Amino acid sequence: MKIIVDDLSGAEIAAFLDEHLQEMRSITPLESKHALDLDALRKPEVTFWTVIDGDTLVGCGALKRLDAEHAEVKSMRTRPVRKRSGVASLLLAHIITEARRMGLTRLSLETGSDEFFLPARKLYEKFGFEYCEPFADYRPDPYSAFMTRTL
Repeated sequence: MKIIVDDLSGAEIAAFLDEHLQEMRSITPLESKHALDLDALRKPEVTFWTVIDGDTLVGCGALKRLDAEHAEVKSMRTRPVRKRSGVASLLLAHIITEARRMGLTRLSLETGSDEFFLPARKLYEKFGFEYCEPFADYRPDPYSAFMTRTL
């Protein structure tokens, strides 16, 4: 598997992210959905990566700078048939390494609070993320879990 910075111009990643948004909309009330669309992911403060296995896109993730030292992990997704195969762990380790390289000292994230998101929360816990209060522009939300870690 290889991880590459993606400019989000390809049809395959656009479709992959659209599937992600549709899935999040089917699980989470619209007012509690915080997944970014393509335009938001193309902003200068966002770095976006795809994970490729052979010729197949198997995952993606992003880092959104909040300030000079703090960034948010966004758009973590693994192709459903590849869940629990190490794609997310490989990508999250890469994102943490890149965040350190960028001089960041804190990473935070928002994920869902219901059972569907339990594997994601367990992954983040494994990588040292701890539960925290809402950060940046987030507000308390029963459908959200907020996590953070220092680097």
